[in-house]
Amino acid sequence: MTTIWPLERQYQKPHLLLPNSVKWAWGTKTFIMGIVNATEDSFSGDGVKNRLGDAVALAKSFELAGVDVIDIGGASSRPGASATPLQVEIENVVTVIEAIRNQTSLPISVDTTWTSVAEKAVSAGANIVNDISGFQLDPEMANLVAEKKLPAVVMHNQRNRKHFDVVADVINGLEKTLQICDDAHVEKGNLIFDPGFGFGWSVRQNLELLQRLPEFWTLNLPLLIGTSRKSSIGTILDNKVNERRFGTAATVAQAICAGVDVVRVHDAFEMSDVVAVTDAIVRRPIVSES
Repeated sequence: MTTIWPLERQYQKPHLLLPNSVKWAWGTKTFIMGIVNATEDSFSGDGVKNRLGDAVALAKSFELAGVDVIDIGGASSRPGASATPLQVEIENVVTVIEAIRNQTSLPISVDTTWTSVAEKAVSAGANIVNDISGFQLDPEMANLVAEKKLPAVVMHNQRNRKHFDVVADVINGLEKTLQICDDAHVEKGNLIFDPGFGFGWSVRQNLELLQRLPEFWTLNLPLLIGTSRKSSIGTILDNKVNERRFGTAATVAQAICAGVDVVRVHDAFEMSDVVAVTDAIVRRPIVSES
């Protein structure tokens, strides 16, 4: 039987260990990260700040949908968003993490670029750090990750950088991140790499990023992509944020076929179906014929 190409991926480590003996075996399936925005000004309009009941209900729905990790952020990263004071960001994420941790055993990721926020989040029950600056905004984040032996998502952010070539730009940004990791003695096998769809790219460049995802295989890192509801999809379809499920589904399926390991999504039930069917095609799990 012909080998399906994402199975040819190589990794620093074959799996990621998480709390409660949870093991993510890379290449066996696509893992789903469900988004909880603990803010008022999320671009997707689904912020749950000061609505802990809604946050818990969303987390429970994610668990029911088969999500593998809940990603909680307390500051908007959309273009033009006002800076969130650190104490406010801490309050945003900690209250939501504490409420959700009491209701689910799923791993929790904290979406932040600041060490002080991540420290409080980990104390409240977070297990993973998701840093959209790749430790470059606050290099002390790498020291925290190393000390606590935390898994971490490190993203390339193209904003305010010169553009030469999409893949080369991403790899150049990652090289600086990896140097920070080396200096802090972060275990490379605990890293997941996000090339940064939607962060500083034009629509055409975002599409090129998706088209060229297999070029990142040589990094030997698990790949995460976050296309969910983003403006490039809205530009292509000429629709509003809450109308981008099908457009998001197309990018999720394509990314899985290109070897992505983790997809970060808002619409968990819909995307879990997309993931299941695409995995059945690409990764060839055993499917009952009955």
